[in-house]
Amino acid sequence: MGSLKGKDILHGNQFSKRDIDTIIKNASYFEKELKKKKALNLLEGKILATLFFEPSTRTRLSFEAAMQRLGGGVISLGSVESSSVAKGETLTDTVRTASQYADVIVIRHPRTGSAREAAEAVSTPIINAGDGTGQHPTQALLDIYTIYKELGSLKNLVVSIIGDLKNGRTVHALVELLSLYQTQFYFVSPGALRMPEEITSNLTQRGIKIEETEDMLKATNASHLIYMTRIQKERFTDLSEYERVKGSYIIDEAFLKKLKKKITILHPLPRVDEISTEVDDYPGAAYFRQMRNGVFVRMALLAMVLEGIP
Repeated sequence: MGSLKGKDILHGNQFSKRDIDTIIKNASYFEKELKKKKALNLLEGKILATLFFEPSTRTRLSFEAAMQRLGGGVISLGSVESSSVAKGETLTDTVRTASQYADVIVIRHPRTGSAREAAEAVSTPIINAGDGTGQHPTQALLDIYTIYKELGSLKNLVVSIIGDLKNGRTVHALVELLSLYQTQFYFVSPGALRMPEEITSNLTQRGIKIEETEDMLKATNASHLIYMTRIQKERFTDLSEYERVKGSYIIDEAFLKKLKKKITILHPLPRVDEISTEVDDYPGAAYFRQMRNGVFVRMALLAMVLEGIP
């Protein structure tokens, strides 16, 4: 890809290993600078617009914090109900409006493909913060950064990805990035929520080892890392189907005692009941550290997209 300056961030497959290595180095730099409590004015005078058509806590706050940490400003759509979207304004017109006021736009939308539609409508860089059940590339990048920090390497890993793999845009993007490092995957899910076939077949064709199973203990005992996801109630049109599969996989103290070794646990959050709060004190529970890493990675991305660093 080369420089990210002026580029859209839409999909996990747009990054090379070199891109990822550069993002990790820049995120690490910003993390160290923040620990020194240094004022960073790299993006002074720049404005970020956040257009969130779906609920968000971590992604929205971390993008806004990242921009402000770099000296830039933030404008926001606010709630959909208080914007012209409630009057019937189209997505492309909303994006075109935001592009008149901002230097970069972060968008989350319930429709798969919406981020690409937005990118095609304007020349302002678009960053995909989740498009339906499609992709969430910046979450995948902060996950990669967290894995690197927690395990010390991205090479020769075995990873169990567990939960709603059909609708999980975070894991759709993450496997794209981890597969660059020849990661071996266990995909653990109820039968109705398996990883999409287009993803598994692509991985297989590229020589990536995968195993699909419903046995969480078997998979995790063979892995270095658990990536847990929630069953996404909002993606079900039939709530009786959700009731049937919710609670399929739960990590609690009793489960941890069955593991043969310490393991690192990630989760994109929010969690519902799939990780018990009693697990929070487990040394390998890294999901709150993972959440904090989002600021550093998004600082790196904003700096690279707007200023072309390094």
